[in-house]
Amino acid sequence: MPKISAQTEIARAPLLRQFALQVSAGLAKPSQKELPSKYLYDSVGSALFEVICELPEYGLTRSEERILHQHATEIVDQLPRPVVVAELGSGTGRKTRLLLEALSRWQSTWYHPIEISPAALAVLRRELRDLNSISIVGFEREYLDGLREVAARRSPNEHLLVLFLGSTIGNFDGAAGSDFLRDLRQILQPGDSLLLGTDMLKPVKTLIEAYDDPIGVTAAFNLNLLARINRELGADFNLPQFAHLAIFNEATHSVEMHLRSRSRQKVSIPEASISAQFEKDETIWTESSHKYSHDELVSLAHHSGFHRQAQWMDQTWGFAENLWIAE
Repeated sequence: MPKISAQTEIARAPLLRQFALQVSAGLAKPSQKELPSKYLYDSVGSALFEVICELPEYGLTRSEERILHQHATEIVDQLPRPVVVAELGSGTGRKTRLLLEALSRWQSTWYHPIEISPAALAVLRRELRDLNSISIVGFEREYLDGLREVAARRSPNEHLLVLFLGSTIGNFDGAAGSDFLRDLRQILQPGDSLLLGTDMLKPVKTLIEAYDDPIGVTAAFNLNLLARINRELGADFNLPQFAHLAIFNEATHSVEMHLRSRSRQKVSIPEASISAQFEKDETIWTESSHKYSHDELVSLAHHSGFHRQAQWMDQTWGFAENLWIAE
């Protein structure tokens, strides 16, 4: 096992403190306990999510890959030149490769993946290391903090393309998605681009099966969040005493993932300075995945300060890749 340097530990200490603070705040909420979905993606969670993407019930990732296989050249042909690429939540880079390969045909490109998961950044570098005309500088940061660094580094004549793929925008609750896109727009200059992946509304049965697969990979992915809290914050969650739960919220058009307590129990989390009491059947809300209508996307772009340049749809699953230009 490779050693972790003292300098690396010091650099990650603020992220661990933030993790502890957000766990403490989320589990102390009186009406609905919750945990931020971004913490699902440690090294174990990221590996499990890669398996989820291969499941027959989860068509989202394959749908987006079909769009990028078919239209990557068309997408990059609509971009101004030269362009610098920043990706929010890059994952392993498998889908991003298709866009970077298309870009590399007409320019050398700086690519800046922004991830809170160091494991994901390491996998991405291995995945893309053979792209000779692509220079990779990653940032282990929160999305907007990393994007500000990228924007500050670019030359005056360079345009910025922000990739926000995989329908991650759907993980924001309520108006938070629109607020996030407005904040993102403030970092950009007029004429900069955003390629935004959005999962579209579809039958509820299809959605529930995608988030509660019969062999239990998604359940393991969700439960790993509690295991991560045990590992990193010294908690004593008894994982068999929690069950994965996926429901569709008709009011918000969102699939919600929860962890349901099978019994009345108490959990201690020393590094977060909290003990959490759970009643039988009480849940921890871990993720929302909002599903969009076409009219909603029109409104979202307008209120976020973008012009809708183009959209590419995959009809098999119902996924859209949206190219928006900062106004």
